[in-house]
Amino acid sequence: MNRARFVQLTFLAFGLVLASFVVRGTTRLVASYDLAVLLSAPLLFASMLLFAGLVLLAALDVTGIREVE
Repeated sequence: MNRARFVQLTFLAFGLVLASFVVRGTTRLVASYDLAVLLSAPLLFASMLLFAGLVLLAALDVTGIREVE
């Protein structure tokens, strides 16, 4: 993986977090809190997994096991 792709995935993860808050807030305007959480949770979960994968890749790069080119 090259550095540009790593940065793109980082921005995607932050975008997913932002999208989850937007979905939760706008859904909360027209529906119940439980439905808002239900709709925003997959986006937040996907961003959490993406961040975990990126942290793992960064740790592998720091230790020298797998380099980010």
